[in-house]
Amino acid sequence: MGGMKKFVTFYIFVMFSFFGCATSQPKVPMDWASSQPGTQVSFRGNPLKLLGSPISVGKPLPSVEVVDAMTMKGVDLSKERGSVLILSIVPSLDTPVCEEQTHYLGERGDKLPASVKRLVITRDTPFAQKRFAEEAKLTNLQYLSDYKQGDLGRSTGLLAEGLMLLARSVVIVDKQGVVRHIQVVPEMTHLPDMERAFEKAIELAETG
Repeated sequence: MGGMKKFVTFYIFVMFSFFGCATSQPKVPMDWASSQPGTQVSFRGNPLKLLGSPISVGKPLPSVEVVDAMTMKGVDLSKERGSVLILSIVPSLDTPVCEEQTHYLGERGDKLPASVKRLVITRDTPFAQKRFAEEAKLTNLQYLSDYKQGDLGRSTGLLAEGLMLLARSVVIVDKQGVVRHIQVVPEMTHLPDMERAFEKAIELAETG
């Protein structure tokens, strides 16, 4: 009986360590390259077309409404002014890679200036996003859901065909609502270069 208890305890420990919210250290590959919105990415080596109208650097963020997970109110990011926005776009928070990316944003992003807003955007329901934020103790981030029709994904060229999830990306928007940085991770199971995104956000915050 004692042996069985030890086995169960060890099994739970292993499962929590692999899938849980216990760590903020990246354990998956990081990509420095970027695909273009509206082209394609891969998922475990299988190509996926990106649907919708692609955004580009130097152009305003398109007007589309997403849902704030904490307030359940609609948010149109194109109307945001006065803050630099880091949009951390992930397929689903209930996966290890997306969890790593969100921990990185929430924990290492604390060094960013106060004028930088950190947002997590997924197609998870607002309820799932809120649960994740509370369980992972990452309530310092703003969670926005594109769960209804994937309108944000379609309006940015970041909706992955087949999966119908958002392609893993980081988008930086300046204080005037103009896109200044885009990284669409070529392989969806890899992490984006968050430090490069942080550097760009700091630069924009300091230059106004």
